[in-house]
Amino acid sequence: MNFSADDYQYMALALQLAEGGRFICAPNPAVGAVLVRDGRIIGQGFTQQAGGPHAEVMALRDAAKHDETAKGATAYVSLEPCAHYGRTPPCAKGLIEAGVKRVVAAMQDPNPLVAGKGMAMLREAGIETEVGLLALEARESLKGFLRRIERNRPWLRLKIAASLDGKTALSNGESQWITGPAARADVQRLRARSCAMLTGSGTVLKDDPLLTVREIDGEPWQGRQPMRVVLDSRAQLPPDAKLLHAPGKTLVITANAPDSHIAALQAAGAEVLALPDAAGRVDLPATLTTLAERGVNEVTVEAGARLNGAWLQSGLVDEIVFYQAPVLLGGSAAGMADFSLERLADKLTPLVVDMRHLGPDIRYTLRFTPSIKP
Repeated sequence: MNFSADDYQYMALALQLAEGGRFICAPNPAVGAVLVRDGRIIGQGFTQQAGGPHAEVMALRDAAKHDETAKGATAYVSLEPCAHYGRTPPCAKGLIEAGVKRVVAAMQDPNPLVAGKGMAMLREAGIETEVGLLALEARESLKGFLRRIERNRPWLRLKIAASLDGKTALSNGESQWITGPAARADVQRLRARSCAMLTGSGTVLKDDPLLTVREIDGEPWQGRQPMRVVLDSRAQLPPDAKLLHAPGKTLVITANAPDSHIAALQAAGAEVLALPDAAGRVDLPATLTTLAERGVNEVTVEAGARLNGAWLQSGLVDEIVFYQAPVLLGGSAAGMADFSLERLADKLTPLVVDMRHLGPDIRYTLRFTPSIKP
């Protein structure tokens, strides 16, 4: 398929626009759309909050707002337009009614409700369709949504902040702040894009975190708060923990907690779910399946060494975002992941896909899933 330089330019813009919906549209995918006619951009938009307009509708509205007609235009969308009635009408139908002559999608939507049906609807209406422009970039943009749809689990990310010698806290528990302001601001953006923040009851006992988004780019955050998920295998989570009383939802996943503990957490406003594995701990694969069934696309783990180690040994981690500060904390300080290997050949070898400075700190993005193909 021969795409022009202009095609690439407009699809790149659609992918850039998609980021505008990153913090608001879950569980829907973050999609961008651009309408072009006679070499001019006449409309653009991105997916709004769940139940709100999709990217194609926003682009059509943008064109209408500027007294532009989409008749005869080309629509560039970073994901195949939907073809079914859900919370909103089919976007493919909207493009047909608007009279566009060509639709270029970065990739086909793997959602069984769509899965080629959107492009088929457009073709049946006589509209020229093409798929596959900047497909790898689109898969990267949509990695959480794709992981949920294709594998029935969210994209799982460990966020770790540590010293040069791999320590996350002093032996007395003090850990604020190892990294500087720029790295901490970046973590706020990471939380905002996450559908869920996950930790363990041990971390709650030690740090009593909120796990909320406080501000983005220096402005107080008024948007969606990620669900907080606490793994509480040992029934230790106190009902007065701050995160149980913060804005947003909290899900506590236990193993074999007594009824009294469950009742106390429920009285504090938490939803409690028992998912024990054969060893009497919280079942990690079942946890991810459960979150996927609730529409969670991306999970970020902020936990201690024990839970980090358990996730790493589970083989379920897709990504580590590692903030390394240029400081040394010494041998007695807490490490970042507690797991054991008997052979050097068994070492974990994530691939560094990005590395950049944030003030004095370095942020590494490492992938155990370097390719986001299904």
